[in-house]
Amino acid sequence: MPNSPHPAFAPLAGVRVLSLALNLPGPAALMRCRAMGATCRKFEPPGGDPMGHYKRSAYAALHEGVQVETADLKAEAGQAQLHRALDETDVLLTSFRPSALDKLGLGWAALQARHPALSQVAIVGAPGARAEEPGHDLTYLAKSGLITGTELPPTLYADMGGALLASEAVLKAVLCTRAAPGAGVYLEVALNASADWLALPRTWGLTQPTGAVGGAHAGYRVYACADGRVAIAALEPHFAVRLCEAAGVASRDMMALSTREALAAWLRTRTRAELDDMARERDVPLLTLAD
Repeated sequence: MPNSPHPAFAPLAGVRVLSLALNLPGPAALMRCRAMGATCRKFEPPGGDPMGHYKRSAYAALHEGVQVETADLKAEAGQAQLHRALDETDVLLTSFRPSALDKLGLGWAALQARHPALSQVAIVGAPGARAEEPGHDLTYLAKSGLITGTELPPTLYADMGGALLASEAVLKAVLCTRAAPGAGVYLEVALNASADWLALPRTWGLTQPTGAVGGAHAGYRVYACADGRVAIAALEPHFAVRLCEAAGVASRDMMALSTREALAAWLRTRTRAELDDMARERDVPLLTLAD
């Protein structure tokens, strides 16, 4: 019988990560690195991280277990403090524009010359020459086709997706340096690329209005019910058959408008409790929601 993974498996155990990244993507990436066992340290400017001012609870969650220090990188003392720390760091995490890093003497060439074994994961808005362009989560999502109306998205997809890519990049950097000890690597993570990655199902047409998981399939939609809403994910044929049987819908053409209309009419007459009972009895994937 194969061994089960150890519950405390920590692929970044012993790896020292220092972050200069503020707001959300960098701290969220550091949070992931900490969860994978890395020793995490962060330098913040004298004014602190903006996240700490506008959402203290989120800041606290992001920095649990992280050693946070104040360092003015524009001052000689702060620079000395940073470079002492970099002597004991495996991966540096940044989220400045390249021009800002150069002004601080932290461009990749300068870092490599002074700390040859150090790796850097640089979070930028857009890759390469476009890294100087201003942008934010909302503009990256809009460019990727993920803003379909005037409502704001329910979460910061590009920032959080970018954080996952950045923590993945930390893992890549560690693997590279283990293969070639003493030589750090530079890896760039672009937030607009994370939005493009998240948008791939839409790009492929899967989540377009005519796509099976975009609303065209009658068994994969959000419907109104008598006292709220119901998210139904009866995509596979056996789930769809059970749903239609419960609703008394004769048609099995789940892409037909008539099937969607028939299900919608039946669901409007059922309460959330009734639908929850039906789902348990018939093994139909759904979740009822309040208005």
